[in-house]
Amino acid sequence: MAAAVGRICGARLLKNYGIVAPQVCQLSTSAKGWTRNRKLWLSTLGVVGGGVGALLFALEQSVQASGSEAHPYHQPWSHDGWFKSLDHASVRRGYEVYKQVCKACHSLQYIAFRNLVNVTHTEEQAKAEAAEVMVKDGPDEEGNYFERPGKLSDYLPSPYPNENAARAANNGAYPPDLSLIVAGRKGGEDYIFALLTGYVEAPAGVVLREGQNYNPYFPGGAISMAQVLFDEAAEYSDGTPATASQLAKDVATFLRWCSEPELDDRRLMTIKAIGMFSMLAAVVYYYKRHKWSSIKSRKLAYKPVSKK
Repeated sequence: MAAAVGRICGARLLKNYGIVAPQVCQLSTSAKGWTRNRKLWLSTLGVVGGGVGALLFALEQSVQASGSEAHPYHQPWSHDGWFKSLDHASVRRGYEVYKQVCKACHSLQYIAFRNLVNVTHTEEQAKAEAAEVMVKDGPDEEGNYFERPGKLSDYLPSPYPNENAARAANNGAYPPDLSLIVAGRKGGEDYIFALLTGYVEAPAGVVLREGQNYNPYFPGGAISMAQVLFDEAAEYSDGTPATASQLAKDVATFLRWCSEPELDDRRLMTIKAIGMFSMLAAVVYYYKRHKWSSIKSRKLAYKPVSKK
């Protein structure tokens, strides 16, 4: 069909139809416009792009393999997948673990008490949690600073007033903020779970300084944080048995939520968007078929005029 249209256009048999002839020529599937240099350039670009991608992937894998730390196993998290939500009961238990264990050293400076509403607590419960904290505010009309009970708009307080105080209380080590720890560590919640449950005795030949512990999942193996999760190290309000692995699983899920508080909303929006765009795609496809049906079904025929 393309060759026939090409011959018709080349013979100028449609010269009286100045609008139709260019359209027919443009719709031709002939590849004569592809020069040899252009084909060579596109082929070279594809080969170079694929080579660079393969090189970057190989370098990333080699860097991971060259590390001295152990790689955490992937756990069967209930929120894995594009269409699965976080386990909010586990998130609430994780908050309780943070409050009873982790809060003594680590902060959550990007999480406010209002973020807990309708996620782990009701509004009244979140207000009660905030009221337990005394927040420095001011100045007042006389220019003095004062302390007041926390409100929903306040952020979870840091256990130390500044970095120097944190280092002085932890043998020079600075406990990191946990707001984005899952997003900032390779492996995410798998790394957090493995780190909290992976403390072992240091192997022969590994020298630890005073106050350090050995954890194969931590880069270098020597970590200043001692093992903090044991059986019954925290108490759950819902009566769940507080084993060490359960505590680690719940606090890892809670920190996963802290790194992306909007995760459930975004996944719900994804489901809605897929549904809407699916319907729009069907409408657009039908409209395209309707509009192009007359053009694609058109037949061009040459009928020579009789000389009689």
